[in-house]
Amino acid sequence: MSQIQLDSELPKESIKASRNIHLKKFKEDCKRFIQTQKIGFISLLIILLVFTVAVFAPFIAPFDPISQDRTAFLAAPNSQHVMGTDDLGRDVFSRLIFGSQISLLVGIVTVVISIVLGTLIGMISGYFGGVIDLVIQRIMDAIMSIPALILALFIAALLGPAIQNVIIALVIIEIPRFARIVRGEMMRIRESNYVEASRSVGAGSFRIIMRHGLPNMMAPIIVMASLAFGQTIIAEASLSFLGIGTPPPNPSWGLMLSDASRYMESAPWIVLFPGLALCILVLAFNLFGDALRDFLDPKMS
Repeated sequence: MSQIQLDSELPKESIKASRNIHLKKFKEDCKRFIQTQKIGFISLLIILLVFTVAVFAPFIAPFDPISQDRTAFLAAPNSQHVMGTDDLGRDVFSRLIFGSQISLLVGIVTVVISIVLGTLIGMISGYFGGVIDLVIQRIMDAIMSIPALILALFIAALLGPAIQNVIIALVIIEIPRFARIVRGEMMRIRESNYVEASRSVGAGSFRIIMRHGLPNMMAPIIVMASLAFGQTIIAEASLSFLGIGTPPPNPSWGLMLSDASRYMESAPWIVLFPGLALCILVLAFNLFGDALRDFLDPKMS
């Protein structure tokens, strides 16, 4: 075998060995997380269960979520309708399952967009500082000075009731939170020795930010994202409850609670089940976020 062939095979072996090391470390971290964060692991299982239900909703739901059974208005839970029906004869169980799609869709899209934009803004603000940081932070302060729900109500009411408008309103609220976290981390990282060493060998700002800044702030971003999921789900439900979120007849959990509020005494099941689902999912995200924060914190290990 020639020297050229040996040189071409060495990088492949090196990449394969590196992948095996990272895979082994990932498996060890997962095992340690299960052992040390049992409540967080149970919360993760609940979140994965809800995701699975949302993905396979058309196969799990026994009825069309918007179809009406005119012979079963406000029917109590029975063998046909396991969670009863609402005031229009719609199956509560089916609407609950399809409602998980809306909650998770809003949560995922909002958090992903907020992470991308908030991280970009925070890294620029924290790394360059000066006038750029001053202008960006004053804008962030102005947004955060308004109570989140009031700002979301204003934006959603201005744009009109629609899922995409709810996402826009929530993204505007979440961006400053991610930007603040990332800015603080970037200010700490830019003063570190390895960044100074990179500058000394001629590394540019973009390379430093992407090579040293972003990888070293992933832990707080992941924790913040897990907590933001629960916040966005609650916010979407609040906007839908107030009538300016997800428009009917979409089976949003907040909209289900809004419609059911008139029948709390005569038909409590149409309030109980969507409210319970909302509480369990948000609690699972919050507990998972807390467990993830403790797990990734070197002081707690």
